[in-house]
Amino acid sequence: MAFREFHYRWEWQLQSGPEALWPLLADTNRFNRDTGVPAVERRGKAESKLPNLRQRLRLRRFGVPVAWEEEPFEWSRPQRFGGVRRYRRGPLALLRVLIEISPGSDGSKAEVGSRVVYQVWATPRNFVGFIAIPIEIGWLSARNFAATVRRYDQLAASGKAMFDFPATVNFAPGGRERLANFRDELLKQGAAASLVTGLIQTIERADDFALAKIRPYAFVEAWRATRREALELCLLATRVGLLEFCWSLLCPLCRGAKTSNKALRDLPAQVHCESCNIDFTANFERSVELTFRPNPAVREIAMNEFCVGGPQITPHIVAQQLLAAGAQRVLTLPLEIGRYRVRTMTIPGGQYFLVDADGAANAHFILKPGGWPEEELQLATPATVRFENATAIEQLFILERLAWSDHAVTAAEVTALQLFRDLFASEALRPGAEFSVGSQVVVFTDLRGSTKLYREIGDAVAFSRVLNHFEILKDMIAAEGGAVVKTIGDAVMAVFRRPLAGLRALLHAQQKLAAGPAPLHLKAGVHYGPCIAVTLNDRLDYFGSTINIAARLESQSSGSDVIISAAVRDDPEVLAWLQQQTGLLIEPVEATLKGFEAQRFELWRVAGRGV
Repeated sequence: MAFREFHYRWEWQLQSGPEALWPLLADTNRFNRDTGVPAVERRGKAESKLPNLRQRLRLRRFGVPVAWEEEPFEWSRPQRFGGVRRYRRGPLALLRVLIEISPGSDGSKAEVGSRVVYQVWATPRNFVGFIAIPIEIGWLSARNFAATVRRYDQLAASGKAMFDFPATVNFAPGGRERLANFRDELLKQGAAASLVTGLIQTIERADDFALAKIRPYAFVEAWRATRREALELCLLATRVGLLEFCWSLLCPLCRGAKTSNKALRDLPAQVHCESCNIDFTANFERSVELTFRPNPAVREIAMNEFCVGGPQITPHIVAQQLLAAGAQRVLTLPLEIGRYRVRTMTIPGGQYFLVDADGAANAHFILKPGGWPEEELQLATPATVRFENATAIEQLFILERLAWSDHAVTAAEVTALQLFRDLFASEALRPGAEFSVGSQVVVFTDLRGSTKLYREIGDAVAFSRVLNHFEILKDMIAAEGGAVVKTIGDAVMAVFRRPLAGLRALLHAQQKLAAGPAPLHLKAGVHYGPCIAVTLNDRLDYFGSTINIAARLESQSSGSDVIISAAVRDDPEVLAWLQQQTGLLIEPVEATLKGFEAQRFELWRVAGRGV
């Protein structure tokens, strides 16, 4: 017996704009939970390898088992998204959902708020489904959807983030008392009271989704903190025991967490992504992210899945479209400035393009059996894009931003922070493991004439002055966001993420050490390039050509200047800063570096007091 398809359509005029509503409505995992949908279960891995991100899922509703194959969600941010479920078990045969968000209107030509249209098409499998659909979807879902959409609109209009929204919170036995104790300990450790209050209130009020992966940079506005203050607060909170580390390895394509560990040493170097069907090598700069979560003795975090494929699960993907063989689709997208890529799941590579003010208004991305065109396009914003599948099989077109998440704390960043190395000196890779950290700024320093100093004023006094020099240098390095990796005799090796930070730290340190009645002269060199992270003497260390070159630059310094490589000088931020400085001497240096006699290096001497 064939049953008719049910169609439901709900429409709301809301006060918030599409951009503000999108991250809330497109977070289908949270939306399903908030509207009363039961948690879902993924089927076994062997059964889940379906084409183009299809997945087999199941749940139980009122004790009735329901199983289905879910097609990949399709969306174009921030306008529309939807998905299709083809049921294999239960009272439904097919379910299709489409949500459209468009600028609203007050009856005039002016755009006010948003107009949201939510549509559901449901086909029963049997008589139970025929009876259940009007009750479950037509009545219960209609009521829950309306209430949730209105709540999200209030949240978006208030300008608050999702973690500010009231939630049902379940503390562990004694959890509130422990939270109060951790608060006092953070204040004793010198954390700012306002920041501690923000963190404590977040743990008290935010829902499990917000706390399962605490990204410090996402809380900057709520805590009224700088990015560095928010990160250092979470590091200190981890040290006292309020928070725990979560090191995640992210797939470079879907950016989903493939493995999560509490310690760096537990991270595998090679990982396989089932969804994207690729193997990848862990990289501190691009694939290792540090997040935090509350100590379970304070608050247990339950992380059930209510949806596995909505747009906000992969927020870097601007548009995702499933096209049959020979099909085409046209979208108009308000793209942000930056670099993008269009790719599919079955053909390696992709077509890259840049969005800027001078780009074209239209682009045609055509995928042929031989692969993607090599041409890199330039588009304006908004842009109209046409996807064309010229292959003989179905293709899932994915248009994604290449920029890393603004809220992500990468391993490369945090391991180059002095507070992290001070608080977590034992955090290191397992012996023998090597991880790329991308490009790092590497600094080497040494005191000029330290041997003579010991001879002239005696070991005890000289040693005290050398220790004091270490403290001054460490403070200057930390102030610029860098970290001391190790000391070797009177020498220091440090790392930074930005070349200008390294240069400024050394110039300030030289100036301070040279001041006063007993001046010290600090020889220093700075280089910038790719590095490899390793564990050496139970500490996180670095090696590679960049390290070797940086170590040799210090010997070219007189003790009143900093020797920088061309890679440092040519950094745009360094060039702009040097042009603004009137009290600096900047001149080229001719030198041969030991061990690199066959190579020519362009070096520069930076000296002076105008820093």
